[in-house]
Amino acid sequence: MSNPHKGRTGIDRIIHAAGYSMSGLKAAYTEESAFRQEVWLLILATPAAFWLGEGWVQVSLLLGSLLLVLIVELLNSGIEAAIDRVSFEIHDLSKRAKDLASAAVLLALLLCVGVWGAALWHRFVV
Repeated sequence: MSNPHKGRTGIDRIIHAAGYSMSGLKAAYTEESAFRQEVWLLILATPAAFWLGEGWVQVSLLLGSLLLVLIVELLNSGIEAAIDRVSFEIHDLSKRAKDLASAAVLLALLLCVGVWGAALWHRFVV
């Protein structure tokens, strides 16, 4: 059994995949306030990462931790959308899926705070 929507190959597949990705980013930005806040955090913190980081590794870690938050937020939003597509009925498995996705966002945020906190500590205390 093959998927009729999976017929593209080569550069045509890449172009369409890029379009779908851009649609997803646009939908997340317009419909998800948490994603919007995290995008603005990334935009505002990017110059600070270049100022705070001592070398490309530290800058990469600072920016990477922010990007990881966005990635996990996108996955969280996708899981929530899929659950809501199936049913708005309150169900234990739906709640568990949404709670687990939310916990993943929390862990990504804690990692980000830890990376930035360590960089600040190293810059100003050590």
